[in-house]
Amino acid sequence: MFVRELKKLVLCSPKANITLLCRVFSKKFDDSAFLNIPPEDIRNFSIVAHVDHGKSTLADRILEMTGAILPNSGAQVLDKLQVERERGITVKAQTATLEYISKKSPGKRLMLNLIDTPGHVDFSYEVSRSLSACQGVVLLVDANQEVQAQTVANYDLAVSQGLKIIPVLNKIDLKNADPEAISDQMNVIFNIPKTDILRISAKTGHGVSELMDAIVDRIPPPPAVINAEFRGLIFDSWYDRYKGVIVLVYVADGSIKPGQTITSVHTNISYEVRHLGILRPGEQPVSALKAGNVGFIMCNMKSIKDAHSGDTLKLKGSNVEPLKGFKPIKPMVYAGVYPMDQAQHQNLKGAIEKLTLTDPSVSVAICSSPALGQGWRLGFLGLLHLDVFSQRLEQEYGALAVLSAPSVTFKAKIKPIAKLIKQYGKEIEFNNPALFPHSTIVEEYYEPMVLGTIITPDAYLGQVISLCVDKRGRQLNSKNLDQSRVVLQFILPLSEIVIDFHDRLKSVTSGFASFDYEDHGYEAASLVKIDILLNGIVIDELSNVAHYKRAQQFGKDLCRKLLDIIPRQQFLVAIQASVGSKVLAREDLKPYRKDVTAKLYGGDVTRRNKLLARQAEGKKKLRLAGNLDVPRDTFIKALKF
Repeated sequence: MFVRELKKLVLCSPKANITLLCRVFSKKFDDSAFLNIPPEDIRNFSIVAHVDHGKSTLADRILEMTGAILPNSGAQVLDKLQVERERGITVKAQTATLEYISKKSPGKRLMLNLIDTPGHVDFSYEVSRSLSACQGVVLLVDANQEVQAQTVANYDLAVSQGLKIIPVLNKIDLKNADPEAISDQMNVIFNIPKTDILRISAKTGHGVSELMDAIVDRIPPPPAVINAEFRGLIFDSWYDRYKGVIVLVYVADGSIKPGQTITSVHTNISYEVRHLGILRPGEQPVSALKAGNVGFIMCNMKSIKDAHSGDTLKLKGSNVEPLKGFKPIKPMVYAGVYPMDQAQHQNLKGAIEKLTLTDPSVSVAICSSPALGQGWRLGFLGLLHLDVFSQRLEQEYGALAVLSAPSVTFKAKIKPIAKLIKQYGKEIEFNNPALFPHSTIVEEYYEPMVLGTIITPDAYLGQVISLCVDKRGRQLNSKNLDQSRVVLQFILPLSEIVIDFHDRLKSVTSGFASFDYEDHGYEAASLVKIDILLNGIVIDELSNVAHYKRAQQFGKDLCRKLLDIIPRQQFLVAIQASVGSKVLAREDLKPYRKDVTAKLYGGDVTRRNKLLARQAEGKKKLRLAGNLDVPRDTFIKALKF
């Protein structure tokens, strides 16, 4: 069995890797050889691409070719989360330290630090963190699906950080692949010479060996200094229930060993280094980490809030300049998170704290609701990010949560006459309808905008423009990508695209369009607070903020939804949506009604009318005196996203 597997691996790997493969199969790790690799023989790189263009599959082939895993070890080895395997997407960036022997210099051992990144726009924060520890990227493009919007976004992100880009066409083995046409697109969009574009098949391994050599030749080594004072950049962290807080660092200068004391530049708190290691892709303990390495540090961090992504670690007492951290991305979508039962509050609190350590792009603020109890207001980068976070809470920590409908952060400028208000003359932010400032004290409301990039076949151009205009978008420009595709740029309100924009775009373009967006600041807008009333009583938990043009339609939709989920009473329940004193929509929930005329068999019709009138009078009195108790699960169904 061992010999057969070894033969398979040798066939798909460079011949110079045979000795390395034997060492991997015997499960031995040469710590001294690892520490003796100089920085000039280290390559730190990421794989970036649009969703489903083959990042994880390429990572599998690279792991096989360098002997990190056996052939046929399973698909998407670096996709460790259950939600990643179920959805077929990458959510968390994963790192693997690999050894590679170049064919051009037999016997020379190089270290490759691979970071497999997500492709969906909602996880762009993971990509930006990963690139902070790299000197180059592999820009992967599907030879069947062409250049997509997220491909452009990843390219711009890599260029802005000054990274070396290796353009690669994947899936060239498929019968519908058109590498020549895609190469022309990449040349037009990115100004990349067609001769620099590599062609591979990550599934079969074709061309991957040439890609490995290109990584060694084209990507520069890290600008690290071994003899300098230790400086390490935290670019990821996670929580282990047995080992505690673990931080993943890129060692920019110097070295670190267990037993030494390190200090966070951001918090100025010191910690004792207990264990060091690298990911191969499993955890591998090492005796030291040196300049240019990417590895993890286990220390006595007691709080999960102490690990700040972008923070610089240094030796205690040393005086060094902090490393340039990466710009954190501000959450764009907010939702209330409440436990299904308040008895589960502590369990959900602990799960949120641990999960936000591994995903620091989620913001957390405590909130409360009379209907749902104590909870949190969480900020996410998008709807998929919100959905994945909720799924991970349940799968990884067994915490069941109720998520309210998503909203965005608005701003309001307080009028100068409101001198009694603490925020006088300032712009205040709010993402909770309960905090909506009244129009009498507000000079101007502002809503967040995004710059959206859409790549679509020209056959659907009219439908795409109509959709964007319907979402209150303004077109900036458009240009032809090739003979059949167009690139459009629109300024769109964020509140209009967080719910169903992506689904509707895919629907009107038969799935051929791609969409990516980035923050574009705030613009003045006419915002209103929509109140929901049950028999004239305002229910604060069901309130929402919307543009005045959308208020009436939003009110109608929510009233119809409540009509189906509010339990019937013995009296009529009026469900209304209003802005101030103006009612925008109304639905009547009919009461239970006893057939009081069942005992009548013929006779004068006046007897029948008298019984019905008496019943109506009783219902009217009951409505005036009746207490409308709305069960908690009604709010859950109404607010749940």
